[in-house]
Amino acid sequence: CSYSGNTEETIAAMEQALAKGARVCVITSGGKMLEMAREKGLDHIVIPGGNPPRTMLAYSLTQQFFVLRHYGIIRDGFEKSIAAAAELLEREKEAIKKEALELTGKLVGKQLVIYSEASTEAVSIRFRQQVNENSKELCWHHAIPEMNHNELVGWAGGDGNLAVVIFRHKEDHERTQMRMEINKGIFEKHTSHIHEVWSKGASAIGRQLYLINLGDWVSLYWANKKGVDPSEIAVINMLKGKLAEMK
Repeated sequence: CSYSGNTEETIAAMEQALAKGARVCVITSGGKMLEMAREKGLDHIVIPGGNPPRTMLAYSLTQQFFVLRHYGIIRDGFEKSIAAAAELLEREKEAIKKEALELTGKLVGKQLVIYSEASTEAVSIRFRQQVNENSKELCWHHAIPEMNHNELVGWAGGDGNLAVVIFRHKEDHERTQMRMEINKGIFEKHTSHIHEVWSKGASAIGRQLYLINLGDWVSLYWANKKGVDPSEIAVINMLKGKLAEMK
C-alpha cells in the first residue's frame, strides 16, 4: 500500500514479494505501483488521488481491512466496528476538537514526548508524524513497557521544556497501567507538563481511530498557532528530487 504509488521502499518490497512468488495486492492512487499491477495482472484497488497521503488514512485503512478479509486472514465483523467508529467520531466531533485545542495550548513551545501501551504504538507514530509534517515540530515517541528498559533512565536529563502526552485505554493491560502510574511519578520529578489522553470506543478500531482523530486535530491547531502551512513538505520533495538524480 502506497498512496502515491511511487514510495521507493514500498516498490522495493513489492518487487521482493513478486520475486519470491508471493500473491500481491496493490492499494494505491497511481504511480509506478499501479503500472506494475496492471502490467503483471495483479489484484489492485485504486483510491482517489491528488491529496496529501496523510489525509487519506481512512481510504487506505478501510481497503486493507477488506483485502485481509478477502484472503481469509481476518474474519467478518470489522465492518460493524468501522461503522461504529464513524458514528463515534461524528458524535464526539466537537468534544474532540475542544480537547485537541486545549491540549495544543499546553504543547506549543514545548518539546513533545509521546507514550502509549505497545498495542497503541501505531497511534503514537501517527501523532508524531502529523506533528512533524503539519506542525513542523520535532518530537519523539516510545511504547510502554519497552521504554522502561532503556529510555526511562534518560529521564535523568529531563527538564521542564518537555511536555508528555500519554495515550491511554481503560482496556490497557493491568500491569501496563501500573507502569504508567509509576512512570508519571518519575516524569513529574522533571516536568509538570504531563497530559493523559483517554480513548473512547467500544472496539479496538474505534479507540485507535478516536485517538488518531484527536492527534490530527492537535497537529493542525499547532500549525495554525505557529502560522505555518500544514500541507507544505518542500524539504521532502527536495530529498526525493536529489535521490532521483542519483539513480
